[in-house]
Amino acid sequence: MTIAPKCHFCDACDGHGCVGELPGMGGVFDNANFIENVAAWARYSSEGPMPRLRLAPITGAQQNVGYEEEGPFYFDLVDACASAGIALSIGDGYPDEKIKHGIEALRRAGKKGAVFIKPYPNARIEERMEWARDVAEIVGVDIDSYNIVTMRNLANLERKSAADLAALRARTRVPFAVKGVCTDEDVELVRELKPDVVVVSNHGGRVETRRGSTADFLAARGKELARHAGAVWVDGGLRSRSDLLAAGALGAAEAMVARPLITALLRGGALTVRSRVAEFLGK
Repeated sequence: MTIAPKCHFCDACDGHGCVGELPGMGGVFDNANFIENVAAWARYSSEGPMPRLRLAPITGAQQNVGYEEEGPFYFDLVDACASAGIALSIGDGYPDEKIKHGIEALRRAGKKGAVFIKPYPNARIEERMEWARDVAEIVGVDIDSYNIVTMRNLANLERKSAADLAALRARTRVPFAVKGVCTDEDVELVRELKPDVVVVSNHGGRVETRRGSTADFLAARGKELARHAGAVWVDGGLRSRSDLLAAGALGAAEAMVARPLITALLRGGALTVRSRVAEFLGK
């Protein structure tokens, strides 16, 4: 199968090498949030506990990564991360095959993971929850993907209220997560809903949301979020063991990573992914 990587394999994956490349590995605002996500972790102490490391949810392998087909990407990445021993998650998108490939990847690996679903009308979310019932250890709604304008228009995404999300949580038997919390309005939603998991995320700097880093938002609002959720997770810009420890110091129980693991997969397959995970974990 042909793979034409859209990653430039920069010496430092800090957002400067892929400005304006979306589709691709870049982000909006000339990569401003991507760049700030990476830079911000150095401002915080790396003396915290080690959070659990988890693969972040990924979709759009053809458009953004350079795989010829979506399915093989999910199978390769999930299998590599499963063999590295880290927690897993999958995302979804348009068309439906994207989440179906992710579900199948978890089944092939014999693993369960966090399943993050776009903010469709609730009936469509419930349908996806049912598809993933046998592989979902956690179900979440990726609320910030509403800010992907093309996706919102294509798939009729909705801005979710606490009541909308509470109705979904009542329909699942596993812990319920809200991913994409990075604004004051999102904090108010969490305060009302009180989810099992809240994920501080700006979609890797890929969506049009507030300017700034997830590290700074976690530092400013993390303790407040923790009062209204069972656990706080974070993603965005994590590149090293010290970054993970800084996330732990700021109260994150889990840290999710995407680009470094995708880049490792494109560079050298599962072996390189396992090596990159070992670097994060200090093994």
